[in-house]
Amino acid sequence: MPELLHKGKFGTAPVFLTAISTILGAVMFLRFGFAVGSVGLLGTLLIILLGHMVTIPTAMSLAEIATNQKVEGGGEYYIISRSFGLTIGAAIGIALYLSQAISVAFYVIAFSEAFEPVLVLLQGETGIPLALSKRVIGLVSVLLLAWLMRTKGAKTGMWMLYVVVAILAVSLIMFFAGTGTPQESVLWDGDGTDFFVVFAIVFPAFTGMTAGVGLSGDLKDPKKSIPQGTLFATLIGMAIYIIIAYKLSISASQESLINNQLVMSDIAVWGPIIPIGLAAATISSALGSVMVAPRTLNAIASDRTIPIPRLNNYLARSNKKTGEPVNASMVTCAIAFVFVLAGDVNAVAEIISMFFMVTYGSICLISLLENFASNPGYRPSFKSKWYISLVGAVLCIFMMFQINTLYAVLAIGLMVLTYYVLTTYRDDKSDMSNIFSGVIFQISRNLHVFLQKSKQEETMDEWRPSVVAISKDSFSRHDEFDLLRWISHRKGFGMYIHHIDGYLSKESSEKAKDSLKRLIRLTQVSNSSVFVDTIINPSYKASISQTLQLPGVSGKENNMALFEFYKTREDSLEEILDNIGLVKAVGYDTCILCSSEKKFGFNNEIHIWMTSNDYQNANLMIYLAYIILGHPDWQNGFIKLFAIHPDDEVRSERVKLLEMVKTGRLPISRNNIRIIPVKEGVATKDVINENSQDADLTIVGFRSEYVKNLGKDYFLGYDNIGNVLFVNSQNEKEIS
Repeated sequence: MPELLHKGKFGTAPVFLTAISTILGAVMFLRFGFAVGSVGLLGTLLIILLGHMVTIPTAMSLAEIATNQKVEGGGEYYIISRSFGLTIGAAIGIALYLSQAISVAFYVIAFSEAFEPVLVLLQGETGIPLALSKRVIGLVSVLLLAWLMRTKGAKTGMWMLYVVVAILAVSLIMFFAGTGTPQESVLWDGDGTDFFVVFAIVFPAFTGMTAGVGLSGDLKDPKKSIPQGTLFATLIGMAIYIIIAYKLSISASQESLINNQLVMSDIAVWGPIIPIGLAAATISSALGSVMVAPRTLNAIASDRTIPIPRLNNYLARSNKKTGEPVNASMVTCAIAFVFVLAGDVNAVAEIISMFFMVTYGSICLISLLENFASNPGYRPSFKSKWYISLVGAVLCIFMMFQINTLYAVLAIGLMVLTYYVLTTYRDDKSDMSNIFSGVIFQISRNLHVFLQKSKQEETMDEWRPSVVAISKDSFSRHDEFDLLRWISHRKGFGMYIHHIDGYLSKESSEKAKDSLKRLIRLTQVSNSSVFVDTIINPSYKASISQTLQLPGVSGKENNMALFEFYKTREDSLEEILDNIGLVKAVGYDTCILCSSEKKFGFNNEIHIWMTSNDYQNANLMIYLAYIILGHPDWQNGFIKLFAIHPDDEVRSERVKLLEMVKTGRLPISRNNIRIIPVKEGVATKDVINENSQDADLTIVGFRSEYVKNLGKDYFLGYDNIGNVLFVNSQNEKEIS
């Protein structure tokens, strides 16, 4: 028999029995009458409805996930960790485990309440305080549970579940068969107790529906047993609670409902069956929790997520014959023993509810994201609806803060702290990447399709640079990449393509993959928002031609091409100039970066040079300088504008520029504007070399006809200054 258990021979019944015995537990017998007396029948029905608006979506989400993937030991923890990643899964899983372990103590203390009628008689005979007697019963119960798990394991626990659920059923039948004191049902007229205070007291009654999931590692067919057992228990539990609420409202006075926690005894055909049923329900709930909690802890330790290797080894150890997580069971019973010894756990019970809520919210969120992501590998045989999962996830968070804001913040804070500690221990950085990448892909796809369908002529108010850069020197010089990441920081978009010489083959494809990994690391180190990729072609021209036809990463078309050459490498400049016609043919603006040994210096001064011959380029040059200054690397930078004009135009040009500054259309200080009259015999290039020696970036415009006449000489000769960006605008931009 032990060998069969180890191989997983449980069916659906244990899942259902574990869940229903936890649902119909201590709260039902001890506090449900208080709820009906405090908020009336309709108020209690609303509590049941709201509670199940959390639990039913969770049960459906759980059923969906369980029918898509193999659910191994650990139940809810396994599902969360395999969806959100081990680190986040462990942070939630540890909180889940603590709530399960402390629940053992909670149910044991409630179990001791069932002996109150007998203990009251003993107190009169022996003088032993009632509280002490209850505590002794609780401690002995924990020790017996520990012995049971140590020697018999879950198999014996399952047989006990059949017995206690039978007793529970008999107690409910006798309760429904009783008449009590017939009353007119109280609908809303309660005693003034706040609705959410009552909800907080009653809600733990509904939180047992996932208890059976923790047995996943011991089930023959988890994909079948978990959905059927969980949903069946949830729906039957909801129906029973509705009937109980109605029965209480017509069978006892409001005063009795509020003040007598065993009021169901006064209604039942045979009163003593209620304490017996309470004992059965609470001990079965404790039994269910003491079977589930160790399996959660065992699964966490088996994933090596606890930052203490020896503790991982100890807790991950199981009995070789039975597969029982014996060590995890002993730790669970020790935690329960401490809380029973401490006595009242009412305050802790609210925190337990918080952790359960976070778990349920996580399960609903996983289902929601998986439905939205439309991953081809997500094919559950049971399908929930995305909006049902959304309701469950939102309500979990809402109810947490309605029940107790402080405890909600503490519960979330504890998990964030746990996650932070675990991230320092683990190197796994892929948390949530799998599930969220699918969601991001769907959002990206839908946005691209929407933008394409709604495509219209772009106005200057909407214009922003969408730049594509093509480089062969990605790993020898970073100037072009740096410029692109500055432009695409917030106001622009950037796509960086690394050209690889050769023909497409297995070898070149592997080389491209390695290069892409290096480029991605470059974006991570520089914290850039540039999209990077590689392209393999026998010629640079072919790569440029193909790249210019790529869609933009923003969802709109690219509108600018960026090239780079080194001052001493004239051959690379010639290759760029041979392909400028392609850029012009597709209507892109063109930027050519001339990089130097000085690079971008101190990222401080940007000099813009304007002449009377290239007004079409001027505003684009100003826009680019302004966008670059928006990057944190240039946070202390400033722009200087130099305008070269004939003597007779200097005065009018100065008035025009200062007016633009005054109206805010030119984002440059008037002190940083200098108009230089053209001197006969002095070349513009010489003026720039003389005045921009301290510039970290110099921006100069160029026109296609000048390039045709002068060729590469137009871009050479700037020997005294640092990096130079040559800009050509296909159409004049308007600064508004």
